[in-house]
Amino acid sequence: MAVNKCIKYLFFLFNLLFWISGCIILGVSIYLKVSKGANKITNMALPGIDLLIAIGAIIMVLGFLGCCGALRENRCLLLLFFIGLLLIFILLLAAGILGALEEGKSDWVKQELGKMLPLSKQPVDVQTDLQFLEKEAKCCGLLNGPQDWEGQIPQSCNCTDTSASCDTVSGRRVYNTPCVTAVILYIKSHLTIALGIAFGFAILLLFGMGFAMTLYCQIGKKNVGAA
Repeated sequence: MAVNKCIKYLFFLFNLLFWISGCIILGVSIYLKVSKGANKITNMALPGIDLLIAIGAIIMVLGFLGCCGALRENRCLLLLFFIGLLLIFILLLAAGILGALEEGKSDWVKQELGKMLPLSKQPVDVQTDLQFLEKEAKCCGLLNGPQDWEGQIPQSCNCTDTSASCDTVSGRRVYNTPCVTAVILYIKSHLTIALGIAFGFAILLLFGMGFAMTLYCQIGKKNVGAA
């Protein structure tokens, strides 16, 4: 039995697009990681950039295996490709379930941000990122408010909006809302989009596994027929 050429080249095209998407994900993720505009506060609370770099690299490798397996009709490469997609699908499903669960999410973010206290002892670039966040979100500190700065409260905490919640500290009017509230709201606002993308990618993985197993079985029947 001959291998269906249509399935073979559709599978090759799928993997070529799969490999290109991995290159794009990896390139964009690395750019965001090294970009001067990257915010270390949100990166610590939600280390999605590192995860995207890993996913991009894995997709590139799997896409290469799939392309080689399709062109050379190699069952071993196709099986490795199938197992790789299956593992990614399981991890993606688990991450989606955990991401959809609201309970414990805020506590995890607070635990991660708590590692940065006291803020006055953080590197200058981290303090700069936080001060930018304080100005934009009209907040001060991370978990406990102005006291997170241990008396070295920056100008970004100055209460310039009379409608915001403020306190008087050492003769200055400063915001008393900790920035963890803004970080959690930021994560929640982007979580729905991330889950939607993950769901779409999971469907793509199912198609890839279907193509791989179909081609794998056809090559096996061809080898049996040739014998």
